[in-house]
Amino acid sequence: MCGATEGGLSLDGIDVKKEAIVQGQVLRSGEPVGNAYVRLLDRTGEFTAEVPTSASGHFRFFAGDGEWTLRTLAPQADPVDNKVVAAVGSVAEVVVAI
Repeated sequence: MCGATEGGLSLDGIDVKKEAIVQGQVLRSGEPVGNAYVRLLDRTGEFTAEVPTSASGHFRFFAGDGEWTLRTLAPQADPVDNKVVAAVGSVAEVVVAI
């Protein structure tokens, strides 16, 4: 996972034109959640990948083109699902409120 910068994750060294990036931050009452997990589920709900959030609540996936679901799991919170569309050449930014 890349280090967090103010305003989000740094894209330094990533050729965004060649990647479909899904990234964001998990927040609880406006504060970052560093002990959560974010799962990437495909269009059928099948598990594809999972990453822990950084201390600043950030996460990143390199996904394929298409529709995805981000399922966020955190202590003392119900799972939260967010739909996202990934496309090569763009960065899909998602803020997850738990």
